[in-house]
Amino acid sequence: MGKKDERFRETLKEEVSEAENVPTNPSEVPTAAEAVDTAQEALQKGLEAMPEEGQKRKRKKMPLASQIFIAMILAIIAGLLLQPHAAFADNYIHPFGTIFLNLIKFIIAPIVLFSIMAGVLSLSDIKKVGIIGGTTIIYYLFTTAFATTIGLIFANIFKPFFPLLSTSGLSYEVTESTSVMDTIVNIFPSNFLTPITQSNMLQVIVMALIIGFAIILLGKKGEPAVKAINLCNDIFMKCMDMILKLSPIGVFCLLCPVIADNGPAIIGSFAIVLLTAYIAYIVHMGVIYSTTVRTLGHMSPLKFFKGMMPAMMFAFSSASSVGTLPLNMDCCEKMGASKEVASFVLPLGATINMDGTAIYQGVCTIFIAACYGITLTPQQMVTIVLTATLASIGTAGVPGAGPIMLAMVLQSVGLPVEGIALVYGIDRIFDMGRTTVNITGDASCTMIVSYLQKRREKKSAARMANV
Repeated sequence: MGKKDERFRETLKEEVSEAENVPTNPSEVPTAAEAVDTAQEALQKGLEAMPEEGQKRKRKKMPLASQIFIAMILAIIAGLLLQPHAAFADNYIHPFGTIFLNLIKFIIAPIVLFSIMAGVLSLSDIKKVGIIGGTTIIYYLFTTAFATTIGLIFANIFKPFFPLLSTSGLSYEVTESTSVMDTIVNIFPSNFLTPITQSNMLQVIVMALIIGFAIILLGKKGEPAVKAINLCNDIFMKCMDMILKLSPIGVFCLLCPVIADNGPAIIGSFAIVLLTAYIAYIVHMGVIYSTTVRTLGHMSPLKFFKGMMPAMMFAFSSASSVGTLPLNMDCCEKMGASKEVASFVLPLGATINMDGTAIYQGVCTIFIAACYGITLTPQQMVTIVLTATLASIGTAGVPGAGPIMLAMVLQSVGLPVEGIALVYGIDRIFDMGRTTVNITGDASCTMIVSYLQKRREKKSAARMANV
């Protein structure tokens, strides 16, 4: 009863004090206008004190994928309108796209170097790095073989509709291909700065692995270096984030001049050849990548392609696998890939994975053979598959590897290398599609390897718990 009496007395005191504060003089009673002003002030203070959720809803930004898509549509429309004035697009629009690509290229080497080092250090086990690297290379070899086969199948289906262009007077200067031993030698850097300044991704990867392994072997002595590398990685990732916000502008400025220059070729004699290649690109992504992501990565293909849409659209516009690398990393990590796996598999894939290029070789080889009136035998087609698959590794890191690989494939089946001149003029249109396939293949491998690595870690943890 005592506690209840005390509560009652306190309540009574509060009511009395409130009653004493009520103005008894009529002049002290607020007018209706003053009451309204007081209410407005209170409302304004309440709005200012509210969380920023309302403002965030109003300022909700359009997703990057939507921005890039709109930029692509506008670029196509502007490019078609500027066809009579293609020089204007080349001289005054394309330079801004070049500036954007230069910014991307500036950030690539530091990101690959520090992200791979950070990934190796987070794995903290040299054996794990070997397993991930071996799985990645095997996956890329198999998908490249499938890609070449798909390109040959669709090229043979559409072969009766290919235009038979004149081959008289053709000339093409073949760049000397790099031998297998030279490729192996060129993997290892002879200088610390050259791989970074020349953006030689294979050498940058080797540098990162050597430094990462050295820090792991140092043990506790290497802990300050681990913190420094992680900090540098965070700094360059933030730089990447800033640059990627300019993607819609870059996409517009890169794609518009391409459409302005090549519009007549697209609707002209090369339309059926380009259509064949693009059908093969789509089928390869829709069948091979969907199947592998579903069965090996236990991930919905729809979720995968939806998550990859920003990187795919950027790759299509820029035609640069290495340039798309930062955005590809961002997409894979958002889809759930572990950072250490993505930072290792994606740079490696940007260098050696050439699924789109393999499809391009299959289609172009059949087209060039048709123009020369040559029908390839099944044995020759098997040779094309093997040559294209091995060439994807043999030309890794070589600038302009597409035409070099095509020259190697043509020579392997006895076709004139001069035939490359037939398709070289529209190579950029082929390149946009094959780059999209290449980076999508890199991402599919990343999601699969990441899932397999997480499963291994769970099994290892379960064994440790049972011991």
